[in-house]
Amino acid sequence: MQLLIACSAFALTVTLAVGRPRLWSGLRVSPASAAVAGMLCLMLAGTVRPGDLVTAIEALWRPLLMIVAIMITTAAAQQIGVIDRVADRLLAPRIGSVPALFRGVFVLSLATASLLSNDAAILLLTPLVLAFVRSTYPDEPRLLVPFAFAVFMAAGVAPFVTSNPMNMVVASYVGLNFNQYAATMLPVALAGSMLSFVLIRRVFAAELAAPARPAARGAARAPFSAAQKQMLALLAGVTATYPLIALFDGSAIWAVAGIGALSAAWLAWRDGRERPATLLRRGVAWDVLIFLPAVFVLSIGLRHVGLVDLLASWYKDGGVGLVGATAALGSAALNNHPMALVNMLALDAGLDTRPFLAALIGGDLGPRLLPTGSLAGLLWLESCRQFGVHVSPGRFIRVGVVLTIPTLALSLALLAFF
Repeated sequence: MQLLIACSAFALTVTLAVGRPRLWSGLRVSPASAAVAGMLCLMLAGTVRPGDLVTAIEALWRPLLMIVAIMITTAAAQQIGVIDRVADRLLAPRIGSVPALFRGVFVLSLATASLLSNDAAILLLTPLVLAFVRSTYPDEPRLLVPFAFAVFMAAGVAPFVTSNPMNMVVASYVGLNFNQYAATMLPVALAGSMLSFVLIRRVFAAELAAPARPAARGAARAPFSAAQKQMLALLAGVTATYPLIALFDGSAIWAVAGIGALSAAWLAWRDGRERPATLLRRGVAWDVLIFLPAVFVLSIGLRHVGLVDLLASWYKDGGVGLVGATAALGSAALNNHPMALVNMLALDAGLDTRPFLAALIGGDLGPRLLPTGSLAGLLWLESCRQFGVHVSPGRFIRVGVVLTIPTLALSLALLAFF
């Protein structure tokens, strides 16, 4: 009975979190409310105890603070206009060549995903890029789908531990600091990104090769403001400080991120863009911060009833290939957040951290197989719909399979080598 309750609560939580059904008066079920409801069901059934919530918070508080800090920094940078200005400076010179512009969008998305986060790159750049392409090539709607996919698919394997919220959680749990993570995952991410670009360029070769005449451009772009320059310097400084701090105390990078977030919020407030309290309210996805510990408790409940042990047995002596492939398929089907937490509990935290990294690679790439694989993927589809860009599930899967399977195979092979 406990096994049935745990499985049902987990499945219902994932279904509600991904589907977000509408209840009444436009109110939707949020991922946080779905996860909390599932957690309370397991507590009422006795499958988990209040102490398990304490365990979850103890394991997650550092990465959660990191996530909050990065969200605040990202929101402040957006408010000041840094992201828009950098995008315009990078993309505007390339409008004479569609392939060059496509390459610029991919590089911009990759850099944003690496320095801020995968989710930030997808959610911030999708509307920005679609609006830019539509205004630049108003008579070429065929270009919108390739450029939308360029944004989504550029966010692949997270090269830094700060590049993906779940990677922060797992790395903190295992004890991997910023430098240890980057030493292995940075070359893997770069190789995977290059392969992804080659593949997506081939997938959309016909659309990108067709002649396209850009619309006439307006006046020259305004220079970076003083606040924007200071924000760029702050982002560069914070990113450069991470590896230095990790040399002395790998668990302290959350403090660096926090100082960076306070500084970014102050810059946005001084520039007259946003009050710090408003930035905190609007810029932080509080729903995610509630969702993660609640799903962690659900994962602990699966461990209590023996399901995590079954997954551990499946992984035993299977190597990084089995772990990565399972994580990718599980992330695509169940959503990457709960799958990452279940994997974290199923793997043995021993001397070899490669199985954990293989699970993270699968969790980073798996959501490219199905639109339900991540909350960012669902929001990407919604953003595309708002611009009148229709991406059918079938097309999403076809493009995702062509890009993800080879990239996953290469990434896992490189991980095994390192």
